[in-house]
Amino acid sequence: MIRSRIRKSLTQLPFLIRALGFVWDAAGGWTVAWVVLLIVQGLLPVASVYLTRFLVNQLVSATSTGLSWESVRAVLIPATLIAMVLLVTAILSSLSNWIRTAQSEKVQDYMSALIHQKSSGVDLAFYDSPDFYDHLHRARTDATYRPVALLNSIGSLIQNGVTMVSMALVLVQFGWWVPVALIISTLPSFYVVFRYRQLFYQWRIRNTSSERKTWYYDWLLTERQAAAELRLFQLSDLFSRRFQDLRKILRQERIGLARSQAFSELAASMGSLLVTAISMIWMLVQTIAGKYNLGDMAFFYQAFIQGQSLARSFLENVGEIYSNTLFLSDLFEFLSMEPQILDPPQPVPLTSELHQGICFTDVSFFYPGNSRPALNNFNLQVPAGQFAAIVGPNGAGKSTLIRLLCRFYDPQSGTISIDGTDLKKFSVNELRRIITVLFQEPVQYNATASENIALGDIGSNGFDPEASESAETIAGRHERVKAAAIAAGADEPINRLPEGYDSLLGKWFEGGTDLSVGEWQRLALARAFLRQAGIIILDEPTSAMDPWAEADWLARFHNVAAGKTTILITHRFTTAAHADVIHVMQDGRIVESGQHADLLATQGLYAQSWKTQMRKWSNAPVVLNRVE
Repeated sequence: MIRSRIRKSLTQLPFLIRALGFVWDAAGGWTVAWVVLLIVQGLLPVASVYLTRFLVNQLVSATSTGLSWESVRAVLIPATLIAMVLLVTAILSSLSNWIRTAQSEKVQDYMSALIHQKSSGVDLAFYDSPDFYDHLHRARTDATYRPVALLNSIGSLIQNGVTMVSMALVLVQFGWWVPVALIISTLPSFYVVFRYRQLFYQWRIRNTSSERKTWYYDWLLTERQAAAELRLFQLSDLFSRRFQDLRKILRQERIGLARSQAFSELAASMGSLLVTAISMIWMLVQTIAGKYNLGDMAFFYQAFIQGQSLARSFLENVGEIYSNTLFLSDLFEFLSMEPQILDPPQPVPLTSELHQGICFTDVSFFYPGNSRPALNNFNLQVPAGQFAAIVGPNGAGKSTLIRLLCRFYDPQSGTISIDGTDLKKFSVNELRRIITVLFQEPVQYNATASENIALGDIGSNGFDPEASESAETIAGRHERVKAAAIAAGADEPINRLPEGYDSLLGKWFEGGTDLSVGEWQRLALARAFLRQAGIIILDEPTSAMDPWAEADWLARFHNVAAGKTTILITHRFTTAAHADVIHVMQDGRIVESGQHADLLATQGLYAQSWKTQMRKWSNAPVVLNRVE
């Protein structure tokens, strides 16, 4: 078993080296200063022990000769040197704390940047996997502090190692067996540390999913997004119970591990005390026999006790390093995830203006882990400059078209092309740069209204909100932002805000103003319109609009989309009726295509759905607002 643990430890060595590489990259200069301090701090306890021996011997001598200036001076010299060692120790300790804090902050920020970069770079398919969320959870939990903890453990290892080796050399003068006994007394503790570090790691891996569930329940119970529904349906007690039930299981298992570890550590400590007692009895006998004096006795006791404590700390540091590398292996496994959506070796140039159009040819696509196809031998052509609407029931595969066209996923079979060229032959970023999308659930950025819209310009026209710009550039962008807001129907609600376009939106930060669902949607529309892209894709753009706002928006939209290739996904047939051509989807295929009047004449699925929607509207009760 011990041999297998040693082999397991050696397999973690590459993770240790890689983690130290991260530390060096993040804070190389601070690390050099830190190592120098550690070595000096490691030697100071040995100096203190030697000076203590010298002081005791001088005190014994002074006691035997009587009080005199010579005897006082002989005692003052080691006492002063001990005081100086203590002063230097205190100074170096404060300096070390400052350096460790600087290291810690820089390493944490560096590791957070790596997590963010990897999380934003992986394919969307990763987010369809619970295993990915487990890896992400462990990476986010451990990444910011494990390298720092590893660094602190290595620092303590170096410092304690220097001191321990020095103490061992000091103790050799009493017999070769003394440092050996010192090491033997700490081996049981070393075994306990290694064993329970591994058991805790295995427990953590086994319970990652349960930990994530507790995080999820905690989020439901504390965040604004779920607050209204939890109160209306009285769900708080339910989710609170689920949180407490899971926490009870995790808590009991964790306490059980701690209890077992405590008893094991107690047994190891008993063995250590036995070795210590035997060693001290031997030294006491030797002192009584006259082989050593009282100074030697004090020196032996102090050196052995400190050496034993240092050896135990040294081995615990090794255990901490082992534990941290176990958890860092999850981080490195997360960082090693590679996207499958990649640029070709030689990307084909791409312009924002389409000449032929978009073509889906025999496309079949399954989401990861699903046996039911989202698209099944799907075929669709959208000529350049056409305004095409796609309608169909939920689950027909409409939104999947957006994800495939943006190359968030690749189909399992078939091809998707722009102007006759397969999407896979384009640079991913260049492809996405010629597409602007209003997603069905757009992000509500807690930023100013102006920046919420201007974010649609990042990457396509070089807008950088953090860069300093000339007054002319800022004024020009503001005009474009306002024009996009007017086109999306967002200008009026923005002007009603306390500070207009400079108003902070959202409730996460002080001074923020919230918007209605429809107003947020219009803001997202403006963001999509701001991007000067040749392809416009809108997923349910009027879902939060009333019929009057919808009619007004459609009139504006025709001006914005003029000459652009537009795909509109909607459940509202009154919106789809304005398109050049309407495609009806069902079960991952196009089942009907044509203009509004033609589709009504065929009496197919579109005509039936149209009649259903119109009947619903015509039968809706009219409510008149009474003026009091």
